[in-house]
Amino acid sequence: MALKIHLRKVTVIAERVLRDDLLELLKRHGATGWTLTAVEGEGSRGIRASEWEGSSVQIDTLVSPQAAEAIMEEIGRIYFSDWSVIVYAAEVEVLRGDKYLG
Repeated sequence: MALKIHLRKVTVIAERVLRDDLLELLKRHGATGWTLTAVEGEGSRGIRASEWEGSSVQIDTLVSPQAAEAIMEEIGRIYFSDWSVIVYAAEVEVLRGDKYLG
């Protein structure tokens, strides 16, 4: 049977204009891959840039617990004061998990 390990799934929902910067941030913290989806929703911040530029993006990645903490801290520090960004993490069990640890 394939190796099963515990990782963190980090989900970032942000204005589309931040897409490339966020993907670079994930790579810097060891993310070896991600899934990106166009999403829509309603929040508490009022009109956002994405209403003119298109849907927001949701980025999901699987990383170590340490990388998840670093990613969340950096996103909060850089983006929360000026952008519409949500970031959260959940513990997941992953088969073939060794392929996610860069």
